[in-house]
Amino acid sequence: MTVITEANKAKAKDLTAKLTLDEKIAIVHAAGLFRSGGAERLGIPSLKMDDGPMGVRAELHNDNWMPLYNTRDYVTYLPSGSAVASTWNRELAKKTGEVLGEEARGRGKDVILGPSINIKRSPLCGRNFEYMSEDPVLTAAQGVAYIKGVQESDVAACAKHYAVNSQETDRLDVDETVSERALRELYLPAFEAAVRDGGVLSVMGAYNLVNGEQCCESRKLLDDILRDEYGFDGFVVSDWSAVKRTKESAEVGLDVEMSVTPNFDEYYFAQPLKKAVEAGEVKESDVDKKVVRVLSVMDALHMLGDARKTRKTGSYATLDHAAKALDVARESIVLLKNDGGLLPLDEHAMTRLLVIGANADRIHSNGGGSAVIKALHEVSPLLGLNGALGGNVEIEYVLGYDAKQVNQDESWQEESLENSKGSDTQDEEHAKALRDEAVAKAREYAAAGDPVLFIGGLDHEHDLEGRDRTDMRLPYGQDKLIEALLDAAPNTILAFVAGSPVEMPWVDKAKAIVWNWYAGCESGIALAEVLLGRVNPSGHLPETFPVALADEPAHRIGTFGLKGHVDYKEDIYVGYRYFDTKQVPVLFPFGHGLSYTSFEYSDMTVRRVDDEIRVSFAVRNAGERAGKTVAQVYLGLEGTGEDRPAKELKGFAKVALEAGESRQVEVAMPAAKALRYWSNASGAYALAPQAKVYVGESVEDIRLSGRVA
Repeated sequence: MTVITEANKAKAKDLTAKLTLDEKIAIVHAAGLFRSGGAERLGIPSLKMDDGPMGVRAELHNDNWMPLYNTRDYVTYLPSGSAVASTWNRELAKKTGEVLGEEARGRGKDVILGPSINIKRSPLCGRNFEYMSEDPVLTAAQGVAYIKGVQESDVAACAKHYAVNSQETDRLDVDETVSERALRELYLPAFEAAVRDGGVLSVMGAYNLVNGEQCCESRKLLDDILRDEYGFDGFVVSDWSAVKRTKESAEVGLDVEMSVTPNFDEYYFAQPLKKAVEAGEVKESDVDKKVVRVLSVMDALHMLGDARKTRKTGSYATLDHAAKALDVARESIVLLKNDGGLLPLDEHAMTRLLVIGANADRIHSNGGGSAVIKALHEVSPLLGLNGALGGNVEIEYVLGYDAKQVNQDESWQEESLENSKGSDTQDEEHAKALRDEAVAKAREYAAAGDPVLFIGGLDHEHDLEGRDRTDMRLPYGQDKLIEALLDAAPNTILAFVAGSPVEMPWVDKAKAIVWNWYAGCESGIALAEVLLGRVNPSGHLPETFPVALADEPAHRIGTFGLKGHVDYKEDIYVGYRYFDTKQVPVLFPFGHGLSYTSFEYSDMTVRRVDDEIRVSFAVRNAGERAGKTVAQVYLGLEGTGEDRPAKELKGFAKVALEAGESRQVEVAMPAAKALRYWSNASGAYALAPQAKVYVGESVEDIRLSGRVA
């Protein structure tokens, strides 16, 4: 893994001392839409950055957002952050990062702008599909593994968006009031882990304000916490157009300014910064610090001097990368419900299959905002099923509801500084005709005993940068269609492709529900394999699926999606911390995921060994199929004298077992992390004197309990 050494820093300081002020200024601001300036005189090249967390985006002109190439920039479409988190598998998170790093390096990039590790405060946030979880421990674990994978290829990962970037509405200007406790316990720990455990080389400063300070002007966030407390010695790049003032950003630990317009010399860190230094308003030594940090990273990436000869070359759009994307996709799919063992489908007994729904025949790589990529290929669910079942099963496809194929052009980027608006208006007569056709077909298939599969969900008209959803309902009249299908064919299997939870008013009628995130280029193959039982599902939810939006804590208090100012009054009671503690019913709890087999837990012991809490237990596969379970360890901190959530995730392990196999599992957690909380009374971190211990397959499905001795 690439790390910054003292030798890198020394070389950077030596080079900085030789630079003119003009050269220093060039290095700390954009000279293109995705590159900073360099200093050719001293062999310092531009630093080339690119989106994003799901693959390297298409090549663009240096000074406009139009595509540059025809075929040479196709890449592997990788599973979204939500999909990676849903695997609960650190090895697969690292594998995702490895592919991304190799592809970024193969495309000649130095920095890939990911992972996105913001906490999901509300299911309506437009970028939730990029983010990993509502929980900081899961986000940190998967994010750290991802970062390590990326940085094996002489490419810097960029943890974003620092910090508290929880909504797209008014994203450039919204001021978010967050308690110190919520900041320290929820919104910052993944960034802390990215630095301390992942060795991340760059961090992206967010657009928004936190407690009245612009993130890219915040001495507290950038200097006191990120650098002094966490020990970050890489560079901080602004989100594109997140810098608002020259002096205020120049005097804190923001190092590189990027934006979306081609007037590069007019950026705040360009001519205005030079003039401020010359006028004595900004110290040149502050600019030097920025340059040293950038050059230190460049040297660590083997970009300077003779080290360039040893830099890794990378590769992209390869068969190996597609195979790795498939591995991740397989473990990301969540079996939410399977009453009566309706799944898996028996492919040998089937002669025909009815597939209904627009998302069966749609791809998603070409939308979503800065996550958009130019995918070499993407297998839709319908293609995956046809490819898996070959000529032995007749697959009939009926649209059922209408949703356009999203094809995002580059014009969205130029308009990205404005709040986006969406529309789900449709021709009701046309919608009814499609619905009636699908229901009639479903009734026919059900009468003959043939399976019916609905594939619906969201798309990148709804999971989208720059726009939050307005509700949790399925768009395009899908709820009405699903209700009718379940009436006509009660065994209809429901599968969803989406990046955020949806309300399910028909959930009690449905017998089988499968959740598939935007899971990359092989997503359709993975879904087919799960539906047919070739792969035993092992994904578990990285976020709560509430019954209704009104149940969500951020919406109960009415402070999500507001313009101007948002007050996080729910404090640390986000996601399951709220639902579990307050015992509010949910559709599917955090950590939930079913299997085609079952697992038994027994014989738990809890020990304190040196500075670790070690929770050991036995897990047995009690079914007839090989499978994987996610053993989740929660603590309930006690003796703090302050209100605390009933349970908080502190560790987990993904365990693969053959049918009938048993295994002893140990989850070890540093006590300094597991028992740590932010004390309102002392205004500092403290350790809980005691804690309950829970082990289970979700926050609600607890199998074992004990105490920290």
